[in-house]
Amino acid sequence: MGRFLWLAVALLVASCGGRFSEPRNLDDACALVRERPSYLRAMSRAEKNWDVPVAVQMAIIYQESKFVGNARTPRRYALGIIPLGRISSAYGYAQALDGTWAEYEDATRGFGKSRTDIDDATDFIGWYLDGSEKALGIAKTDTRNQYLAYHEGRTGYARGSYRSKGWLLQVATNVAARADMYQRQLAACGKL
Repeated sequence: MGRFLWLAVALLVASCGGRFSEPRNLDDACALVRERPSYLRAMSRAEKNWDVPVAVQMAIIYQESKFVGNARTPRRYALGIIPLGRISSAYGYAQALDGTWAEYEDATRGFGKSRTDIDDATDFIGWYLDGSEKALGIAKTDTRNQYLAYHEGRTGYARGSYRSKGWLLQVATNVAARADMYQRQLAACGKL
C-alpha cells in the first residue's frame, strides 16, 4: 500500500508540473509541441473556434508568460522593502487582466475558466484577437498590430498610446517575427 501511495503522489506532482514550468526549448515550435502536445491541441481548438493562427497564439504566449501557466507580474516595493502588491492583475499563460478575463467569461459564458489552463488561455487569446479584428479592423494574421492592441487594450490602441513607446513597438515587432518563425517551423515539421 505504501508504494502505491508514493507512486500516486509522484504521478500527481509530475502531471501538475508541466503547467507551471517553462518548456525546455522555446525557440523551436516543433520541440515545444512535442514536449507539450496539449498546447498544440488547445491552440488548434482556438484556431478552429476563432480563426487565430496557432503561430500567432504561440508568439503571444511566449511574450506574455514564456509558457508558464501561473506567471504573474513582478511585485512593487516602497523603499525597496515594503511590498505594495503586483504591477498589475495580469496572470496566467495569456497574462490576462482581471477585468478583461471577467469580460471574456461573461461573453463566452465561461464561468469557472482558469487563466492557468492552456485551453482557456488560448481560447481567451482567440476571443480577444477576434474582438480586435471586429472593433479595430486588425486582421488576425497581423501579429504586430494585434499584439499592440492586446498589450494596450483596444481603447489604448485606438488612441495610439503605443506610438510613444519605442520599447513596445520593438516588442511587437519581435512578437510578429516570432510568429513567423513558429509558422515556418510548424509547417516544416508537419504540425499545421
